[in-house]
Amino acid sequence: MRRLVLLVGAIVLVDTMFYAAITPLLPKLVDDLDLGKNGAGVLTGAYAAGTLLGSLPAGWLIARFGVKPTVIVGLTLMSVSCLAFAFGTAVLTLDAARFLQGVGGAFSWAGGMAWVAAEAPRERRGAMLGSAMGFAIFGVQLGPVVGAVARGVGQEFAFSTTVVFGLALGVWAWTMPVRRVEGEALATPGEALRNRAMLAGMWLTALPAAAFGVLDVLAPLRLDALGASALALGATFFLAAGVEAVVTPLVGRYTDRGGARTVIRGGLAATVAGLVVLQLPDTPLALAIVVIGVSGLLGVLWVPAMGLLTGGAEMIGLDHGFAFAYFNLAWAAGFSLGAFAGGTLAEATSDGLAYAGIAALYAISAAYALLGGRRAAERTELARG
Repeated sequence: MRRLVLLVGAIVLVDTMFYAAITPLLPKLVDDLDLGKNGAGVLTGAYAAGTLLGSLPAGWLIARFGVKPTVIVGLTLMSVSCLAFAFGTAVLTLDAARFLQGVGGAFSWAGGMAWVAAEAPRERRGAMLGSAMGFAIFGVQLGPVVGAVARGVGQEFAFSTTVVFGLALGVWAWTMPVRRVEGEALATPGEALRNRAMLAGMWLTALPAAAFGVLDVLAPLRLDALGASALALGATFFLAAGVEAVVTPLVGRYTDRGGARTVIRGGLAATVAGLVVLQLPDTPLALAIVVIGVSGLLGVLWVPAMGLLTGGAEMIGLDHGFAFAYFNLAWAAGFSLGAFAGGTLAEATSDGLAYAGIAALYAISAAYALLGGRRAAERTELARG
């Protein structure tokens, strides 16, 4: 089991590393390609749009052919897309490369996480998924470093290295046994949309994804406008992801022991305050500190959301591959909307209004969880077992 978690962790680490490498590159790309905040939102959100398109096909591929082929297809698409980004010079080429990388990410993430969920003992599933997510977040942590290096040595060299990573991970995945074969699915993917646990898991995935979409577009541009260097940008998001990487496995272990309800309620309420504070700093250092703290809060909901999705899938007899396909679908929809709408709204009005919009969604969700969602929370806890 440990080797499998390491393999899946390495796969999602590499994917998120090159996904997040755009952060310190974004101000330069905005200037070079004359993008504006709206164009920056499109480029940032193109990855999530690809994930949105690839999510359900990934679930079907897992159910039809298994987790291993799905993971290898995802790694291949990641390598091809990063090569296109390495040598692309036109904005449409870069958008398309990010989109294709998102499709590959949908396959490798759903295949890898379904692999872990199927083989992990149920009483340790949250911890195992949290550990794999920790690797992914560490990849987000390394991504800005890769982006900062790319600004120094060139996109061609930095992004071309994905071929080496993709090949090595593909060989490793091919040699790993699939020790547990899932049974025949009893439910169709459409039935997930009538299950309260799965709907709650999808919402609690989409909400922080939307917040990250807004943050990933606006925070780098604001830090750059306040005078932060590319190195400072990289350091800020390195530390932000580091905090999230520490928080996520801890949340996974707590969720296994105490259940998701307290984690969800506390995470929603605390993040409302964090998003409000995010609008206040007017110096690079102060903004960097707040971005780091808010990133840790946004990561609290990932593992409880996965628990709700896998528990709901088991309750209706849906293949784990589709549970994580819906996780990817919800993440992609949330991040795309956050990046596109956040960048557009900020350009038309102000950054503060974009942050206020996502804070309002968190506040409504927190109010429902704390006051009006007791009966739903009890049902979703039962779904988790």
